[in-house]
Amino acid sequence: VQLQASGGGLVQAGGSLRLSCAASGRTSRSAVMGWFRQAPGKEREFVAAVRRSDGDTRYRDSVKGRFTISGDNDKNMVHLLMNSLTFEDTAIYYCAARSGSFLTMSAGSWDYWGQGTLVTVSS
Repeated sequence: VQLQASGGGLVQAGGSLRLSCAASGRTSRSAVMGWFRQAPGKEREFVAAVRRSDGDTRYRDSVKGRFTISGDNDKNMVHLLMNSLTFEDTAIYYCAARSGSFLTMSAGSWDYWGQGTLVTVSS
C-alpha cells in the first residue's frame, strides 16, 4: 500500500486545515487508516484513525472536538479536518494504514506509512 498525504501548510492559531491521504496499491490491506504527528524533539504520536468497514473512529484526547477524520472508500482516501488549531498542533503529520481492524494508537502496530506533510500553526 502506498500512501500520499497532502494539505499541510501555515495557518494562524484558531484557523483550520484539511489534510488528505490517498491510498494506492493493495488497498484491501488498509482496513484502518489514520494520522500520526511528530513535533520537533518529540516522539511520533497518534492523532486519529478510522476503520473503513464501519466508519468507527478514534482520537487522541487533545484533538477531540476539534479534529474530524473521515474516509472515502470509493476513492481510497482519508481526510483530517483540523479546526481551532493551536501552536501545539504544529508538527509533521503522517498518514498511516494497517491491515488489522483494531484502532490502535501504537505506531509500531501500523503497517504502512506515507511521507509527512508539515502543519505549522503560528501563535
